[in-house]
Amino acid sequence: MFKRLLSKDLPRSRVLAVVLIVVLLGCLFAPFIFPGVKALNVAAKVLIFAVLVASFDLLLGYTGIVSFAHTMFFGIGAYGIAIATTRMGATWSALAVGVLGALAVSLVLSLVVGLFSLRVRAIFFAMITLAVAAAFQTLASQLSEWTGGEDGLTFKIPEVLSPSFEPFDNPFLGVDIDGKIFCYYLLFICAVGLILAMLRVVNSPFGRVLQAIRENEFRAEAIGYRVVVYRTLSSVISALFATLAGCMLALWLRYNGPDTSLSFEIMMDVLLIVVIGGMGTIYGSAIGAVLFMVAQSYLQDLLRLGNEAVSGLPWLAALLSPDRWLLWLGLLFVLSVYYFPTGVVGRLRSAHSLAKANR
Repeated sequence: MFKRLLSKDLPRSRVLAVVLIVVLLGCLFAPFIFPGVKALNVAAKVLIFAVLVASFDLLLGYTGIVSFAHTMFFGIGAYGIAIATTRMGATWSALAVGVLGALAVSLVLSLVVGLFSLRVRAIFFAMITLAVAAAFQTLASQLSEWTGGEDGLTFKIPEVLSPSFEPFDNPFLGVDIDGKIFCYYLLFICAVGLILAMLRVVNSPFGRVLQAIRENEFRAEAIGYRVVVYRTLSSVISALFATLAGCMLALWLRYNGPDTSLSFEIMMDVLLIVVIGGMGTIYGSAIGAVLFMVAQSYLQDLLRLGNEAVSGLPWLAALLSPDRWLLWLGLLFVLSVYYFPTGVVGRLRSAHSLAKANR
């Protein structure tokens, strides 16, 4: 049953399987294990970025395509929800229209970008996607009548998903159940379903062709596969999943603006998470998202505690200043790349294979 559910792509490492189960259960029970607004927000961002990073890994890890326009599709999904609910009100039909409209726009744009750009070499395609993403961010800022400009759009969602919705008088397991909890579990169901769907894509015959193209494009072409068609389809599928991740973000924040979903910083975060988790492994997106989001959210708090503990040593206290959290985050990233060149998933799988061979 589990093999079928995971598209026969098992973790192939007991340690990795345990880590994945811990991540899954941690996200499932996060509202009760880690109560509080900040912890719940971190858990929701883990779910959203796990989907976004997995969709990018379809391009980079499985097809070998470097694209800097991925956050454009992420932003299209978020703006689809924002614009639809702003114009149509806080209804489920507005959410449906927003999702379908965003998917339609992403489908057309990704198809156009793919058909016109994937025939060029990798570095030129990356530059083209970067230019397209920058142009789209500028366009989103200029069309203030629709997008709210630089201020973005604040909107309402169905009441059952709003924090004001409180169906129970008494707390459950010490936690007040409200619409925000319902919204979190909606994101959880969507994230698990979308990641399982992506596992199915990469383990299908189509996914194996993508991996063949990644390993040797000319050999795949010689065998008879139309490389441009497969690369374009990979780009389109990846864009659609990224769009759904953007819809999840807008649903959670109830706000969207250019800096929220279209900024280049998000693209850099996605690249970091892919490398940390492991390229070419959908599982790596979940593990990398947990590690990165927890470090990004709580590193300042840890540095603050360290700063107070060594306050008697001025030079060490200055080094552990919370204002230097980006320095320490960068150092952690460098160390992770050095000790885990194939990512966490790749390292765990290779360690398991080595141990199995030595038996």
